[in-house]
Amino acid sequence: ENQTTIMARLRQAKRRVALVTALADVTGAWPLDRITATLSILAENSLNTTVQHLLLDAQSKGLLRLNGDTANAGYFILGMGKLGARELNYSSDIDLIALYDGDKAEACGLDTPGQFFVRLTRELVKMMNERTADGYVFRTDLRLRPDPGSTPLAMSVLAAETYYESVGQNWERAAMIKARTVAGDQESGAAFLKALVPYVWRKSLDFAAIQDIHSIKRQINAYRGGGTIAVHGHNIKLGRGGIREIEFFAQTQQLIYGGRMPGLRVNGTVAALRALTDEELIEPRTAQELVAAYGFLRRVEHRLQMIADEQTHSLPSSDEKLHELAIFLGYDSADSFTEELLQQLRLVEGHYAHLFEDAPSLSGPGNLVFTGAEDDPDTIATLRSLGFADASRTAAMVRQWHHGRYRATITARSRELLTELVPTILKELGTTADPDGALMRFDAFMARLPAGIQLFSLFYANPGLLRLVATIMGSAPRLAEHLGRKPALFDALLHSDMLDSLPDEQTLRADLAAQMKTATDFQDALDITRRWMNDRRFQIGVQLLTRRIDQDCAGPALTAAADAVLNELIPRVQAEFAKQHGEFAGPSLAVVALGKLGSGEMTATSDIDLMFVYDIPQDIEESDGEKPLPPIQYYTRLSQRIINAVTALTNEGVLFEVDMRLRPSGNAGPLASSLKAFEDYQAASAWTWEHMALARARLIAGPPGLTARLEQSIKSVLTRPRDANRLLADVADMRARIAKHNKAKSIWDFKYFRGGLFDIDFIAQYLLLRHAPAHPDLLLRCAPDIVLAAARHELIEGQDATLMADAYQLWQSLQALLRLTMAADEGEFDEAAAPPGLQ
Repeated sequence: ENQTTIMARLRQAKRRVALVTALADVTGAWPLDRITATLSILAENSLNTTVQHLLLDAQSKGLLRLNGDTANAGYFILGMGKLGARELNYSSDIDLIALYDGDKAEACGLDTPGQFFVRLTRELVKMMNERTADGYVFRTDLRLRPDPGSTPLAMSVLAAETYYESVGQNWERAAMIKARTVAGDQESGAAFLKALVPYVWRKSLDFAAIQDIHSIKRQINAYRGGGTIAVHGHNIKLGRGGIREIEFFAQTQQLIYGGRMPGLRVNGTVAALRALTDEELIEPRTAQELVAAYGFLRRVEHRLQMIADEQTHSLPSSDEKLHELAIFLGYDSADSFTEELLQQLRLVEGHYAHLFEDAPSLSGPGNLVFTGAEDDPDTIATLRSLGFADASRTAAMVRQWHHGRYRATITARSRELLTELVPTILKELGTTADPDGALMRFDAFMARLPAGIQLFSLFYANPGLLRLVATIMGSAPRLAEHLGRKPALFDALLHSDMLDSLPDEQTLRADLAAQMKTATDFQDALDITRRWMNDRRFQIGVQLLTRRIDQDCAGPALTAAADAVLNELIPRVQAEFAKQHGEFAGPSLAVVALGKLGSGEMTATSDIDLMFVYDIPQDIEESDGEKPLPPIQYYTRLSQRIINAVTALTNEGVLFEVDMRLRPSGNAGPLASSLKAFEDYQAASAWTWEHMALARARLIAGPPGLTARLEQSIKSVLTRPRDANRLLADVADMRARIAKHNKAKSIWDFKYFRGGLFDIDFIAQYLLLRHAPAHPDLLLRCAPDIVLAAARHELIEGQDATLMADAYQLWQSLQALLRLTMAADEGEFDEAAAPPGLQ
């Protein structure tokens, strides 16, 4: 027969069998086990027919060599779940695992056996699944195969055995209880299931495995009486007192005791409950009540699915539809149906909760079940209540952690510890500024961990540490990215000095100098400075995030670290440059810090404003190296080398972005100026705004003689008497220009909005330039210090100075926090769209 004809006949057979079964069901002619068995046998026969057709078709096309017949091809299908237990309902998916024996199968042509059977399995799914004019046969689900996110549709027996023996989870052991060969090579299927017996039925369950099973149970809320069950919309499969609780009741006991009691190795739910009674593990009455409840709930499930052939397990939400369902089930009214339903649900709930009597509570926020391949509805609701917007993706990611793809979760013990921790991890991540982003970053962090047991044990013993990591992951993307790239930093979080104190400048320089001694070459030195600076940013960022310090401490700390790095790098660049071009009778270049580097107010994302000034004896025309250069070219190239050393992208990232626009003549001027050119420019050509920028100038490198002269030159510029009206007009004009070209996008644009940082800076710099000739103690670099000093001289009102100083501190603290908590590509802060934690 051709494929189209077979597909049509299978669908016709499905309709006929479903109709006969439904009539026998509705009239009460058949018991539950015959109803479910009939539907299951239909599925098996459909699968067998389809597999035989596909194998014979492949043979006819020369793609496969069959030794004998299709039953010996090495390809087989395991029926899982309800199909494996012969418990199918009318709208059940059929859960399948497609496997092949690579030693038996003989694919021809260009395909390997794996490629051939993957394509065959895809065709099998299409023949069963596809909706045609005749409908469909069965929806198929292949997600119960090992690690479905990263494995092919059909797996070799060897790959599957290796997976189960190495990273198989306890819920997968539970799923294997119901596994049965339903199509294809029965002999190969039997051999595979026999090989898995030691995996599924452990002779002696070690303590950790029992703990793991208990932790799976404790993830599911067990309601010990009390509370109400809402009938309308109740999910009779997954909800409280539902079918899954009966199945779970039986399967957990089978897992724990089945290794020593072969009589428990049955794959039907009812059969398992009776076997537990035979082994005296549960009371006969318990089994009888659960069997009766199981039959009742399955009957309700069948009626629900008959109504519109929907794969539903939820009761109607309206009174009218609930009444119709009750009549369909043979009740006089919705009330009589509801009464019996609630009685059965509470009975199941009571027996199920008894499983939890001896297990300590995880104190979880609700259902958190990540077993199997489907989303548990209550778990999705719990995840949303925790703050995760994309709850389904969250559940899928947690399931992936258990598949052993990461080095941190490759051992059984690490996965057991992780199972215990998952509710706490999710709860902590959910309280952060961005729960979904936090989970993504935590996942990236896990992916880079070299091992998991030690870390998970630390989290287990120290919830505060987990809370800190969650805060970093959810509230500080830049810190999280750094921690993700460098998990070794986690060790630093364990030491008190990471959180309790910031080293002084002398300690910082000594620490960096010691590390720089290990540099093997200039490239290595660039990497070391970046690693060291990123670690300092991380330490300061963590302390800022946890409110152990504020920006008043963080700014100077970041600035001191930047100074240390520049003081290590600049001499190395000069030495490298001198190897080729020589020097001018010793180093004669000074580096001036401006902007936030100059004033000591850096944030985690600050660039650095630099200016280079050199001075050499007038009678020297060129440097003394192998390739001599005249002074202008020499210091221009040397300055560019220093900038390149700071901005170059290495494997460790960029050290800083460098802004040179504050140098004499801005972008139009040379990178480096001679001391005389600098002084002449400031005296005759500089704009008022350039003198305002000089208010923050600070010498950070250079020979003492040159730096002293340059400091004096800058001081003389700042203390020069000025025309008060002209100065006021210039400052106001500059502020107006900035307002015109850099409009504040929102009130969160602290630099540009009216009443923000620029206004206070301009007021302070105006006061400095206006009054420093008479009051040299105004020569301070930070705006709050300047306005407070001006108030002491009664140049402005003390109340105004305090207001500006407090406002400046607030704006800077908020700016530092946003730069720490927002990702680099997020743009402007939008309070309406920001995650609740950040708000």
